[in-house]
Amino acid sequence: MPAYWLMKSEPSKYSFAQLTREGRTMWDGVRNYEARNSLRAMKEGDLILFFHSTDGKAIVGVAKVLREAYPDPTAPEEDWNVVDIAPVAPLKAPVSLDTIRGDESLADIALLKRSRLSVVPVSKEHFDRILKLAKTKIA
Repeated sequence: MPAYWLMKSEPSKYSFAQLTREGRTMWDGVRNYEARNSLRAMKEGDLILFFHSTDGKAIVGVAKVLREAYPDPTAPEEDWNVVDIAPVAPLKAPVSLDTIRGDESLADIALLKRSRLSVVPVSKEHFDRILKLAKTKIA
């Protein structure tokens, strides 16, 4: 049974469309201990909600973990980690931050409670609700 996560990226720096074009990427540059610990907790096959921050402010796709945490090569001699991810599917209807804020069943989603973090865990219930709002099914 997979675990569920949410990762944020500024679309001008790395978008879901770019992940789809490339087919996979190393998720690097995390420099917050709590977010790093989330990366370390990820397992191969876990599912990820991909959130465009700054521009768009919406969940736009689903990705999956391909490779579990390993040392971040962009931070030699420091204790940071990366994971490798791949796209699963774009959402048929992006789910905006305003929609999430307005949905009572998502009131305690980590995206709202821990809004400064770039990587947060997501419950199965929240993951399923986001997919329903997005009119998207994942096989």
